[in-house]
Amino acid sequence: MPTVEKVARTDANLASELRLSVMRLRRRLASERHPDNELGLGQMSVLGCLFRNGDQPIGELAAFEKVQPPSMTRTVTALQAGGYVTRRPHELDGRQVVVGLTDTGRATVLADRERRDAWLARALGTCTPDERAVLRQAAPILQRLAQED
Repeated sequence: MPTVEKVARTDANLASELRLSVMRLRRRLASERHPDNELGLGQMSVLGCLFRNGDQPIGELAAFEKVQPPSMTRTVTALQAGGYVTRRPHELDGRQVVVGLTDTGRATVLADRERRDAWLARALGTCTPDERAVLRQAAPILQRLAQED
């Protein structure tokens, strides 16, 4: 079987290999979610965004998650019903709603991250020092690519 290094000689082949690898890693990390967590990946992504960035208007959450505002409103409504987030009017623009994490939402994010980070840390332990160095260099690049339009 050819190695990724041999297959990914062109940009098109690299794109294909990265897509496949990132999708498989995402699925693996999703399988490591906390067993008590009944939220969907989209809902967890919103909680994670609020955890990282603080309170956000629904429109900004929608833009960050690359969904339409009505879709984000439905997600936020479900999260609020579950006690994970709160809503309040925007201080300067009464037409906007600002979403924030509750203590339950914060605890859910932390428990979920702890479990998945522990798995990934164990997996990284099987890598050589050189491989981990490459991943350290690749992580910010992958982050930037994930945020490009």
